[in-house]
Amino acid sequence: MFLACAATINTILLDLKHTIGYRIISDWFREKNHEAFQFQEETWQHILRHESGLVNAPTGCGKTFSVFLGALIVFINNNSDSYKSKSKNNLQLLWISPLRALAKDIGRAMEEVIREVGMKWKIGIRNGDTELKEREKQNRQMPEVLIITPESLHLLMARKNYADTFRTLKIIAVDEWHELLGSKRGVQVELAVSRIVGINVADTHSISSLSIWGISATIGNLEEAKKVLLAPLRREGIIVRALINKNIQIESIIPDEIENYPWAGHLGLRLINKVIPIIQKSRTTLIFINTRGMSETWYQLLLKNAPDLAGALALHHGSIDMDLRIWVEEALHAGKLKAVVATASLDLGVDFRPVETVIQVGSPKGVARFLQRAGRSGHQPGEVSKIYFLPTHSLELVEAAALKTAMEMNFIESRQPMMLCFDVLVQYLSTLAISDGFYPETTLQEIRSTHCYGDITDHEWQKILHFICEGGSALQQYDEFRKVEVINGLFKINSRRVAMRHRLHIGTIVSDSMMKVRMMTGGYVGVIEEYFISKLQAGDVFTLAGRKLEFVMIKDMTALVRKSQAKKSIIPSWQGGRMPLSANLGIMLRRKLNSAFTPHKKEIELEVLKPLFELQQNLSHVPSENELLIEQIETPDGFHLFAYPFEGRLVHEAMAAVLAYRISRIIPITFSFAMNDYGFELLSDQPIPLDDTNAYDLLSPQNLSMDIQRSVNSAEMAKRKFRDIAVIGGLIFQGYPGEYKKQRHLQSSASLLFNVFSEYEPDNLLLRQAYHEVMEQQMEEARLRNMLERVRDGKIIITFPQKLTPFCFPLKVDSMRENFSSEQLEDRIHKMQNQLGR
Repeated sequence: MFLACAATINTILLDLKHTIGYRIISDWFREKNHEAFQFQEETWQHILRHESGLVNAPTGCGKTFSVFLGALIVFINNNSDSYKSKSKNNLQLLWISPLRALAKDIGRAMEEVIREVGMKWKIGIRNGDTELKEREKQNRQMPEVLIITPESLHLLMARKNYADTFRTLKIIAVDEWHELLGSKRGVQVELAVSRIVGINVADTHSISSLSIWGISATIGNLEEAKKVLLAPLRREGIIVRALINKNIQIESIIPDEIENYPWAGHLGLRLINKVIPIIQKSRTTLIFINTRGMSETWYQLLLKNAPDLAGALALHHGSIDMDLRIWVEEALHAGKLKAVVATASLDLGVDFRPVETVIQVGSPKGVARFLQRAGRSGHQPGEVSKIYFLPTHSLELVEAAALKTAMEMNFIESRQPMMLCFDVLVQYLSTLAISDGFYPETTLQEIRSTHCYGDITDHEWQKILHFICEGGSALQQYDEFRKVEVINGLFKINSRRVAMRHRLHIGTIVSDSMMKVRMMTGGYVGVIEEYFISKLQAGDVFTLAGRKLEFVMIKDMTALVRKSQAKKSIIPSWQGGRMPLSANLGIMLRRKLNSAFTPHKKEIELEVLKPLFELQQNLSHVPSENELLIEQIETPDGFHLFAYPFEGRLVHEAMAAVLAYRISRIIPITFSFAMNDYGFELLSDQPIPLDDTNAYDLLSPQNLSMDIQRSVNSAEMAKRKFRDIAVIGGLIFQGYPGEYKKQRHLQSSASLLFNVFSEYEPDNLLLRQAYHEVMEQQMEEARLRNMLERVRDGKIIITFPQKLTPFCFPLKVDSMRENFSSEQLEDRIHKMQNQLGR
């Protein structure tokens, strides 16, 4: 079978190698002292045959060139006599990229090839940072390659006669498709692709001749990822895999002393003296931190402990001013920086070749994310990717061992595509309506060709049309919601005011209101969330972009600040900074506990944790993979129930609420909750009636959906979720640039609409979507159900320790955080550790 497959590939490549385009690109490779990988050549041949598919290759192995050079080869083959002189060829390749930061780097790499091959192609970039002058130039004459974000692609489709832009298009490439899949931005891509395919089919009066290619890192459901992207073509497509084993070396930074009673957040900073030598011996190091607030702390502490890094150390996260972020990226690319402290803002494909080493501080929360970050180093074929794992508390060392095994097994998370996102559909139809309008019959066919809307019913479609034209049955009395007019069957927005407001808010990223931060002397520092600024008094000092800043006042929706020499400052906290543990990493963690006392000799992480595990076993129990451990402990604070499913904080939050609700049906009882990625705590002022006689009933998957809705204020959670849906669906206008509405005003507007729909149109599709997203995304119902089925089929171990255990101590500390300042909390923890015998 393998020999037959290899023979087929060789025959395909033989066809390719006879073409002039291939010879020219091969010559270019040779001049660079490189040779094309087989997966690149295989992709070129499929592109030559007008086929579509997905390219899967490790970071830094030339995924971009596998599609881009294929487009060049096709053009050269079709214009063999004039490919060097032929210019103004209109759009040939549409390159959809999820990040603005990627565009510049990809464009630079493409321009280098075009220049050295001697072609006249132009590379254009179109995103939120593109100047109006450049956009107008593109509108007059489209470049041959356009690198664009999903939002800007929809804005492009909001122009009159937009279809003409895509008539010459040969290839659509979706970069980092794994990152877009499973998000509403991915749904935007699905809809845009379906429209461009529709234009192509209408022009050719036959099946589409477009090639569509996704470019993806490894995820658990590559086949599904391919089907979602290619759904509008109604073709099977192919997956081209790079058979390249990327050499990734993982090394854990082991503390000199392992605390038997660990707690989250403090250990990493104490290991900074182990980090500095790693930075000094490497050419360039990326230090990944999970939150923006903690990245500010690390930047300051590194400079304090290694003053010689001043000028060679930089900070990069999404709230830093764009110009400064670009400067950091350019300096990284040029090898001018020794180290950069970064968040997920540097996760994706920007090619920083000088990066030799990566340090991951704290849990990456998922195997795919850790793999992606490891690939930031050794970002060239054949180079070793070196990544260090630095724990922020002792138990995270188990995650390091779990990550190593998961990567050896290629046990990577899947990205589940979204279904029936009605808010994105409402926005998309309005986008079509402000350009040339749309006919519902044709548009419905295109929409049903996507994966997301393949199951939309005729009834749902009619409700959507009624909603965009009349505001639905609940809002039909209000002119503000009558946006689309129907003229001779054409659905169109004719109001210039409605069209302008719509264009301003095309997109699906709804974040908390951001406020610019500007120095009194001039110059922007970055942006920060409105809720944080609202808590500051004049004279308060906070840290942003690595600088200590004194807050002066707010003027014109801008926070004015001045430099401060204060020794202490407030580290901003950004909403939504805490990611939950992935299901795959949770599985591997539970498996690692099987060998807690008999670790493999390579598993140094488990070896150094042996004393902690032994203490846990003496006081309570170390659960194996098929066991759920529940500890009941009485302290002066009350009666505690600790449970350890190792399923991530969102699942644990939902499970704690459900369990508390079910127990409250036995006796009247109230609880407070705490949770982390490993487990959750219920605390009450009376004994908690859970034991061997009722544990399996209390943790049953039966009636789970109803119990979730009864146990939490699902209406209030849906109301918060509805705010984002209402913004995306155009029900709420966020304001004009520089005059954005405050979050509380947006929320009150959303709450009012939510209540109106609940009372007068309970079957409203956006209302239904809000409840669905709460259950699927916030409560992770499917994962919670899987966990309870696992518990039902496994064994529940209930213990009654006489004092706190190593497993429950981090949860106990988390429950205390709101009541103490950082210094008070640390003092209290040390006292508790001393009482417990450390």
